Amino acid sequence: MVDRLGHEAGQEVRAASLVEVQPGAVVSREIISKPQGTVTVFAFDEGQGLSEHTAPYDALVHVLEGRVRITLGGVAHEVAEGELVIMPAGIPHALDALMPFKMMLIMIRA
Repeated sequence: MVDRLGHEAGQEVRAASLVEVQPGAVVSREIISKPQGTVTVFAFDEGQGLSEHTAPYDALVHVLEGRVRITLGGVAHEVAEGELVIMPAGIPHALDALMPFKMMLIMIRA
């Protein structure tokens, strides 16, 4: 069986290798998309970001490479490679790339 990424089921893959940073851009690649939630890998160039918004579902950000400033409910947090941030549903949040960085976003719709 081949998965959504074109790999054999169970084949290991380095998440950060699924997207590449592009100059002046934000790149994304959805890995899993189910009615219960999604898993998406992103690559942000330095200075790129996501403006403040809310989401109707809980989300988890796992920084795969680099550093990002995540503002959650008006409080800024600098998050580094290997660290996680949970973003509860309905809380305003924004992301600003402090350097080129990659992250995995896991959104749960349950």
